[in-house]
Amino acid sequence: MSDAQRATAPEQREQFSGQLGFILSAIGSAVGLGNIWRFPGVAYENGGGAFLVPYLVALLTAGIPILFLDYAIGHRFRGAAPLAFRRLKRWLEGLGWFQVMICFVIAVYYAVIIAWALSFFVYSFDLRWGDDTAGFFTGSYLQIADVGGADPWFTLDFVSAVLVPLVLVWVATIVVLAAGVAKGVERVNFLFIPLLFLAFGALVVRSLTLPGAVDGLNALFTPDWGAIADPAVWIAAYGQIFFSLSIAFGIMITYASYRKRRANLTSPGLVVAFANSGFEVFAGIGVFAALGFLANQQSIAIAELEGITGPILAFVTFPAIVSEMPAGPLFGALFFGSLVMAGFTSLISILQVVSASFQEKFGWTRMHAAIGIGVVAAVISVVGFSTTTGLIALDTVDNWSNNIGIVASAVATTVAVGWVLRRTGEMRFHLNEVSTIAVGRWWSFCIIVLGPVVLTYMLVSRIVTLIDEGYEGYATAYLGVAGWGTVVVLVVGAAVLTVMRWRVEPDRFDAWPSYGGKS
Repeated sequence: MSDAQRATAPEQREQFSGQLGFILSAIGSAVGLGNIWRFPGVAYENGGGAFLVPYLVALLTAGIPILFLDYAIGHRFRGAAPLAFRRLKRWLEGLGWFQVMICFVIAVYYAVIIAWALSFFVYSFDLRWGDDTAGFFTGSYLQIADVGGADPWFTLDFVSAVLVPLVLVWVATIVVLAAGVAKGVERVNFLFIPLLFLAFGALVVRSLTLPGAVDGLNALFTPDWGAIADPAVWIAAYGQIFFSLSIAFGIMITYASYRKRRANLTSPGLVVAFANSGFEVFAGIGVFAALGFLANQQSIAIAELEGITGPILAFVTFPAIVSEMPAGPLFGALFFGSLVMAGFTSLISILQVVSASFQEKFGWTRMHAAIGIGVVAAVISVVGFSTTTGLIALDTVDNWSNNIGIVASAVATTVAVGWVLRRTGEMRFHLNEVSTIAVGRWWSFCIIVLGPVVLTYMLVSRIVTLIDEGYEGYATAYLGVAGWGTVVVLVVGAAVLTVMRWRVEPDRFDAWPSYGGKS
């Protein structure tokens, strides 16, 4: 490496303006679409009120411990995932790039869902979806093509109703990333997070006053204590906590690296974790109160309703609810506006990982990284997911990147730090040196033993299920390309980025505070 390439450091590292900015940004990353459309249905299908027991256990034994581990790695080694892992141990750089690839892949389809929500925000004002909300979403709006049989798996038949808002989402994302951490990411969260809580709060209050709301709440919170004996319920609880906290794929490592050297980590971490879970329960109350109203209007039981989780809940079931509500356009705008804000704050956190990593390794400026990465991601997003086969591709890529990619990343991180390198003591030391709330041996036990065991079981069981049963009835060949092909992209992309030359010296660094007589 030449002297010109071996610069001592890239441009001075950005920082959050203070603790509040960090907390709001971390909450903005954690509180996303899954809090609103996934948690209520998962809880209902896994024991109702009884689900809160394994959910709380999962939060305390996996969610918070791994969140703290991410904070410790990012804050101690002062970098996004690739740089931080390299400084932890040189050969771990590849794991960091694997997390970057996960973020990039998620970003290209996550932006599409925000574009859907933006469209439906506009449609709310005249209830454009009409009486057949399912037909409108999959037919009139997405114009879905069938990937089964002789029909094509992939088309370039673009859907303008998706394409236009998608381009707007990417333009806004590039602008925020180019503005930087304090002036871009932090300011967006300062604006959107309070607005999100106010808008969704108004929707929840209104839902609770609707006829049938009590029936919906009873359906959600009535406990089925027998479900606690089912291992699948516990796996569902760990999965929900794991995916909703934005852990193990670089986001919290990167965000923690933007904190000052002397910055409290554990107290803000607890605020973020409990704010995320609190919002999930809050969302469950609003969603099931509204579902109770819909069941009341249709004179059926809650159990007979279809589409109580995922995109179908958001874009089929909720429009039907809004159409039945007094002042429906207003509350439709509140709901889809909430989805836009929750999704956008998560999207910028995901892409900040990619942007920061390229800045650190290749010496790119913030503007160069924002435009270069944003444009490439936008093109892939438009070509892959704004067409008539976009929904099928999105569903497939999302399943493999989350259930295989992120879980594999978490297993690798906990095993590498806890078993191979035996560095949990150092990470615990760092957390305790800079934080007001100390972590004890329970944290080390969760990272070394409990986390890897539960996560490995989740990963292996999911892989076996996907191999044996496929996914959603899609053709095996299609799943091989769009599903397992996603895993190949993650691995190959990480390998290529790892072997590329650093344009900035990554190893001229001393970890602080000193641990065990050495940095």
